[in-house]
Amino acid sequence: MRRIHPDFEDDPDLVAAYAQPAGEWLRLNMVASADGGAWLKGLSGGLSSEGDRRVFGILRGLADVILAGAATVRTEGYGPARPRESWRALREGRPPAPPVAVVTRRLDLDLGSPLFTETEPYARTIVITTESAPRDRRAEAAKKADVIIAGEYRVDLVPAVRELRDRGLGAILCEGGPRLNAQLAAAGLVDELCLTVSPLLIGGDAARILNGAASQTRLTLAQVLQEEGFLFCRYMREMSDELAG
Repeated sequence: MRRIHPDFEDDPDLVAAYAQPAGEWLRLNMVASADGGAWLKGLSGGLSSEGDRRVFGILRGLADVILAGAATVRTEGYGPARPRESWRALREGRPPAPPVAVVTRRLDLDLGSPLFTETEPYARTIVITTESAPRDRRAEAAKKADVIIAGEYRVDLVPAVRELRDRGLGAILCEGGPRLNAQLAAAGLVDELCLTVSPLLIGGDAARILNGAASQTRLTLAQVLQEEGFLFCRYMREMSDELAG
């Protein structure tokens, strides 16, 4: 892998390349085709590469919690994040692996899946749902996960993210899907986008990495890495003049 922006370096230290500010930080990590599709044949894996998987692992190792929408969890077959030897230094002073937090309005989840039955006590899965979710499903979920109620009929991501941070989970890594990404952006919660651009044209009806209400978040291109035709881009949210001043 080689860095081609803002400087040139062969085989850069990826942990240093993806270091994030201390404290509260929410980054999206997505892969997309060259024409903007977020999946191939329904899955993101068809757009990925060995380099993308290395970056994916490092971002997970740096995170306090992994955030994902229920559709992504179901489609991609999520399980708990497993500790890696390469994470030992990254996670010094923290649990060996981050928990997964699932955003679900209706609690339409397989509570018998490994995501709920194979977690360690230090990384118990978190379910973020609504007051209107079926009470019996909420009670069942609470037996196997920590349940956060945020919003009456739709998940309100502002209090949801605040609750995660109140639990000491300040470094949030969102892995999608596109609808959740769009909701986070619309709520002004996105600090960073890590985007892998795959050298494929796919056409079809795959969503873009944001799929939802229109919103604008101005970004600065902070870094670009390259490997085998794949581009690994880091975009940082620009501070407004008011905040900067």
